[in-house]
Amino acid sequence: MALVQPEFTKITSGIVGSEGPVFDKTGTLYVVAPTANMEGDKFGGQVLKVDIEQKQANVLCLPVINGDGGAPAGCQCDKDGNIMIADMRLGILKVQSNGHYTQICQVDDEGNIMQGCNDCHYDYYGNLWVTAPAGKIAPHPYTRSMEEAFGSLYCLTTEGEVKKVATDIQFPNGLAVQHDSDGKPKILVVAETPTKLLLAFDITSDNQLENRREWGKMPGDLEGGADGMDFDEDGNLLVAHWGSGHIEVFGPDGGKPRQRIKCPFQKISNLHFVPKSKTVYVTEHDDDALWKFTWERPGKPQYCEL
Repeated sequence: MALVQPEFTKITSGIVGSEGPVFDKTGTLYVVAPTANMEGDKFGGQVLKVDIEQKQANVLCLPVINGDGGAPAGCQCDKDGNIMIADMRLGILKVQSNGHYTQICQVDDEGNIMQGCNDCHYDYYGNLWVTAPAGKIAPHPYTRSMEEAFGSLYCLTTEGEVKKVATDIQFPNGLAVQHDSDGKPKILVVAETPTKLLLAFDITSDNQLENRREWGKMPGDLEGGADGMDFDEDGNLLVAHWGSGHIEVFGPDGGKPRQRIKCPFQKISNLHFVPKSKTVYVTEHDDDALWKFTWERPGKPQYCEL
């Protein structure tokens, strides 16, 4: 396994629980601070807009629903320039560029209370796939599936339905959709953090999941596991390996990593390619910071770029 050591540049720090980097259609970068303003078990997380030139992150909004603060953890941009947020306390949120936000739903399409969400990824058809490692959303008590495997997966379809499509997962975290050569969603890859596994599910034509299996595994026996991820244009999957100081690079068929990217920090949480670029932005928890580096090839186009 080849070790790659690119030069990293720090953009800014002090983003408490730094997560979820994403670019909108105008090239504006957003990140989230899930544990900012946290007091005891009360959350007060932030969505931030990053001024890359000034190397400064400014608060766009602090999501609160019915008096309960959010813990925004993962982001994606839709075709209209809205930022879709996976929130550990509030489920799925839609945030506009002016900071106005709405909670998508409190129950799924079967009437069950939503679970708290961690990350999300659009397929090329416009369906949003979401990991949900937490228990019932606020105002219910905050719980996580780190030990008991009650984590789930949702699909927010283009019709606006929120379907629970899988469960019994131990803290599902980052995720990414693999498409076939015609742009059809084919496989959903999901990080199961405590087990160090990357799980795969086949995506059916009616936005369901089947054939759960092991797709890959993070190397080593250090604390931590797979977190956020993104595909490059050759179909390689770059996966943040929290606690290891590396980003693991898997080939299109998974298995063992082909390469390891050495980072100047240990607790890598997420990563995201600049559209049509080899530049990758990375969040980490050592210094609650945002960094960037240059990869060997550009990222795979995101849904909002198509």
